[in-house]
Amino acid sequence: MRTVILCGGLGTRISEETRVKPKPMVEIGGRPILWHIMKIYEQYGQNDFILALGYKGEIIKDYFLNYHARLSDLTVQLKSGEVRYSNPTAEDWCVSLVDTGPDTMTGGRLLRLKSHLQTGGAFMLTYGDGVSDVDVAALLAFHRSHGKLATVTAVRPPVRFGELTVEDDRVVSFQEKPQAGEGWINGGFFVFEPEVFDFIEDDSTMLERAPLEQLAKKGELMVYHHPGYWQCMDTLRDKLMLDELWQSDQAPWKG
Repeated sequence: MRTVILCGGLGTRISEETRVKPKPMVEIGGRPILWHIMKIYEQYGQNDFILALGYKGEIIKDYFLNYHARLSDLTVQLKSGEVRYSNPTAEDWCVSLVDTGPDTMTGGRLLRLKSHLQTGGAFMLTYGDGVSDVDVAALLAFHRSHGKLATVTAVRPPVRFGELTVEDDRVVSFQEKPQAGEGWINGGFFVFEPEVFDFIEDDSTMLERAPLEQLAKKGELMVYHHPGYWQCMDTLRDKLMLDELWQSDQAPWKG
């Protein structure tokens, strides 16, 4: 199964870091938060990734192009240019890096990946700035059990993002960043069937607006409750907190 990670946003609320790099490349414990997210999926046997690039996407491309060399010992024959690698420690991942435009919205980024995803059955999607100890295997089992088009993971963070109104594990309304309200909110870690592309119009479509709202109205958006750890790296304060957890070996998302 393929996993899409949205990596194209500007990350303006953590501009101290994102002036020079895309948000998914902001480091936690010396590794990009993107790497941490991919390791979450790897724990459950998921190693086929599509990264939807946008702002400063070339930095993410360079990171993965040089990943094997960076983690291996090298012998270089300068005259011929031949490079021999030894003791490689790189993960067994397949990573597709797709430019989805500098200004494309979240739904539009997904729509641009349609040719990669429309024939492969269900796929997963998450944001490139949040970590969790979510049980991906249980999430997939839940999605397969209900037969609907979409599953969103609901979490209870210390701040409000997209608010879900839920009845019997079915999302009946979806509001992104409401001004008021309490309860479960959108934590990412989605599972989608290819039919969700029918709910996305163009580059300007925000996944969290019309597509999810329409899926909820049609009874096709189900919720997987995750009462455990979830944290979005939205600000420099969040980054420092996550870094401290990793450095002290107390990161709940660490496998």
